[in-house]
Amino acid sequence: MPVPSFLDIEYCLTDDALFPVAMAWSLQDGQMKTVIIAPAEEWLPEDGDLGDLDLHYLAEQGVPLIELIHELHQDLPDKTVYVDGLDPDEILVDMIFSALNQEAPFEIAPISELITGASSEELEDRRRQLLFEESLEPQLPENGVYALLLMAQGEGLFDAD
Repeated sequence: MPVPSFLDIEYCLTDDALFPVAMAWSLQDGQMKTVIIAPAEEWLPEDGDLGDLDLHYLAEQGVPLIELIHELHQDLPDKTVYVDGLDPDEILVDMIFSALNQEAPFEIAPISELITGASSEELEDRRRQLLFEESLEPQLPENGVYALLLMAQGEGLFDAD
């Protein structure tokens, strides 16, 4: 049984800016990919105030958007990709693809559409509990994806090898 696809995005949010800075997503075999994202110039505020965010690090270590889009097209074509439903993931995905005048090759849906036996609040409580039990930092996107994978596995939505 294929593993459902999950995605989580870390982002910068200031008074003048909202843009993705890192992303993780799962593959059909349950493995994950994680990238730092080099921001598009149009995402950056004119005053350059991004709080604690190290723009030099993002520019130096980040994956160019064209490469990220290529990877996402390869890994998630025609899929429904589940997110925790807390962050503006759909807006952030649209930003990534709109920067290069493309559309995402996948649909985004909250985890509550995959795991239907619990309320959104119960699912979020379970996700937070898993992050705590596994000693995972919640702001890292790979940890968010891992927690969603654990939730789906716990629901019997795929078999662990």
